[in-house]
Amino acid sequence: MTERTIYITQFDKARLEELIAVAEEFGGGRDDLEALADELDQAEIVTSKEIGPDVVTMNAKVVLRDLDSDTTRTLTLVFPRDADAGAGAISVLAPIGTAILGYAKGDEVKWRVPGGVRRIRIEEILYQPEAAGDYHL
Repeated sequence: MTERTIYITQFDKARLEELIAVAEEFGGGRDDLEALADELDQAEIVTSKEIGPDVVTMNAKVVLRDLDSDTTRTLTLVFPRDADAGAGAISVLAPIGTAILGYAKGDEVKWRVPGGVRRIRIEEILYQPEAAGDYHL
């Protein structure tokens, strides 16, 4: 829904495309996989060293503000196998995970949910692997 350029590292793109391919082998046609594939198709792909330090990448820890309730929450964007909602580790296949991937601090993100449209702003990037030199995460 948002018309901003999103940035994804080559490393993350390769791992996410592999995730999609494996998941489709075990039951394709899922909306979450299609949404992620659409994000990857629209993204500008950069190297891990070129990505801005304020961009949400895989394994980034971010502070999000819900623009409707004016509340904040801290999340880490992870691969499905590492998801733990109680610990704030949200899968990239969750609607909010797919929505924030590739966006940057200050960006407002909108996505459709059954009850309408959710709106959040990326308030802060507390940790980004690439900015910390952790290119293997």
